[in-house]
Amino acid sequence: MLQIRGAVLEHIGSPRPYATSRPINVTDVDLAPPGAGELQVRIEAAGVCHSDLSVVDGNRVRPVPMLLGHEAAGIVERVGDGVGDLRVGQRVVMAFLPRCGQCAACATDGLTPCEPGSAANTAGTLLGGGMRLSRDGQPVYHHLGVSGFATHAVVHRASVVPVPDDVPPGVAALLGCAVLTGGGAVLNVGAPRPGQTVAVVGLGGVGMAAVLTALAHNDVRVVAIDQLTDKLTAAQGLGAHETYTPQAATEAGVKAPIVVEAVGHPCALQTAIELTAPGGRTITVGLPPPDARISVSPLGFVAEGRSLIGSYLGSAVPARDIPRFVELWRAGRLPVESLVSSRIGLDDINVAMDHLADGIAVRQLITF
Repeated sequence: MLQIRGAVLEHIGSPRPYATSRPINVTDVDLAPPGAGELQVRIEAAGVCHSDLSVVDGNRVRPVPMLLGHEAAGIVERVGDGVGDLRVGQRVVMAFLPRCGQCAACATDGLTPCEPGSAANTAGTLLGGGMRLSRDGQPVYHHLGVSGFATHAVVHRASVVPVPDDVPPGVAALLGCAVLTGGGAVLNVGAPRPGQTVAVVGLGGVGMAAVLTALAHNDVRVVAIDQLTDKLTAAQGLGAHETYTPQAATEAGVKAPIVVEAVGHPCALQTAIELTAPGGRTITVGLPPPDARISVSPLGFVAEGRSLIGSYLGSAVPARDIPRFVELWRAGRLPVESLVSSRIGLDDINVAMDHLADGIAVRQLITF
């Protein structure tokens, strides 16, 4: 048994500010050795994502206590029985939706989330039902099969993708969620052609990753949309060709054949639908509260041949897509480092959740 340090969510739905209510407790946790098909990873870096906040604020109900964090990278320290394709000392990226490779959903080439993987994530276990975290003899649940806000993690082999040693930890971590989700939506669902325009509504970590991935395509025009002027300025710095607030985009008559919604709010999705050109695709990757609803006229979808497409994890197959993003990064076409708005310590996690909820952060990166 290894004693580790980790950020454990003790209570869901605590009042804000989280810096005062402190629902996340940075504490010692016991980590059992990896079982068959699992491996132990020393965490090097972890990104703070809205999917973590959605558990803290209760929009995604999960069992607690739960060790949070699902966007992370680290070094393999131990491998369990049956893991023959990874070596100790190898850097790996965590992928927050493990794919069993055998269910009907896994046969959809990323379109549909893996059924056993989704069930394990909901239950707070590893793929296959294993639990390796405990405290004072009581179980601590895993977050999305990763629990990366800790010094170490035990994960299923299906939850990691190896990357070359030259990929820095901070870049590797963001490949597993922000880039895979936002960039995957552009790459796998939007698939822009030269001369087309991609609009991105919402410029958090996922939205900015979508902007970067669209810019990595040749001769693609990128329009960035957000309520906050600081984020519009940041998108301009990344190379976005046009930036607007939602109201300004509507008033300017902005239309695009590919529109990615990366907020998880009904108003953002309605804006994205309004900005979608005839024959175009509205791709939604944001995760709204379960009771959220939108009001749209279906006539436009029929009369103008438009589509609304849900894309979970960027409709990605991590083992296929993470190497593609690595090559774009190596070629200088995907500056993932630019997504990092600040580097923080694990003890800053409650404040980091406030910053995320206030919309003032793109990607806060915990380094170990």
